[in-house]
Amino acid sequence: MKVKLRTLAISMTLIGAIGAPTFAAEELVKPIQPPKSINLGMAELGKKLYFDPRLSKSGFISCNSCHNLSMGGADNLPTSIGHNWQQGPINAPTVLNSSLNVAQFWDGRAPDLKAQAGGPIANPGEMAFTHELAVHVLETIPEYVREFKMVFGKDKIDIDQVTTAIAEFEKTLVTPNSRFDQWLLGKKDALTADELAGWKLFKESGCVACHNGENLGGTSFQKMGIVEPYKAKSPAEGRVAVTGKDADRFSFKVPTLRNVELTYPYFHDGAVWTLKEAVDIMGRLQLGRKFTEKENAQIVAFLKTLTGEQPRFTLPILPPSSDKTPRPQPFGK
Repeated sequence: MKVKLRTLAISMTLIGAIGAPTFAAEELVKPIQPPKSINLGMAELGKKLYFDPRLSKSGFISCNSCHNLSMGGADNLPTSIGHNWQQGPINAPTVLNSSLNVAQFWDGRAPDLKAQAGGPIANPGEMAFTHELAVHVLETIPEYVREFKMVFGKDKIDIDQVTTAIAEFEKTLVTPNSRFDQWLLGKKDALTADELAGWKLFKESGCVACHNGENLGGTSFQKMGIVEPYKAKSPAEGRVAVTGKDADRFSFKVPTLRNVELTYPYFHDGAVWTLKEAVDIMGRLQLGRKFTEKENAQIVAFLKTLTGEQPRFTLPILPPSSDKTPRPQPFGK
């Protein structure tokens, strides 16, 4: 299905650039479903790990630092702040609905959430730890030792268990019941006239070619700057870093538009702060279309209907360190 969507997305992008497509775009988008088949014990452990800064060398940075669940699952910065106040090379994508993506990271180098979860821990520019040291920290915390054994049935903690638990928690971070989803499900008064006009422009202009599926994005990789080149403020070159193919240079995973009003600034370099400017740029660079002020406002109005119910849960109380737990190094090299 994902391959079919990618092929369709490419062909529809070309159609959108030269004229209105003649298909039922509603067939390409779906309401977000609540999470299913979640291991509750594992997800609860993963929630603690997601918020625990002790998985970083500084003892200060957690998964939630860059993917803040109070801020749309992102950090609202052009690029994130890593260990020793290092500036990250790329914008932090939202973790919300990330389980619906074809792959993780902008270049798709991680095939799933489990593979993604281990990356930042060992990245010297992010959490700056090693997997071995992170596991060692957890092994010195008696409550974690007991909880890992209860969840996984093993006496020894390993990084595979850590990333599995974090991924299980992240699977719960979906945002159903947006007003657009309500409309898709038959509540015809869920959208205003301007929002409906924005949806019509969105699909007939060709935006839905790439922004489709449950997540309205995340199903394919596309070049940033099809009609006109995009002058990025980031050195990242996209998918080519994974495939080694020059054709994939400046090709990035299409971002989700779910909750997009919360996840500014936009694009892989975080260079654009408003939806108005983002719509203008994407229209010109990807579709060869200059939206009028009214059209732009209508599309923006539609995009704001994609904000769903945000995850709500009790903040985890992290188990206390023991005398053997390594001390944080917030100012260390």
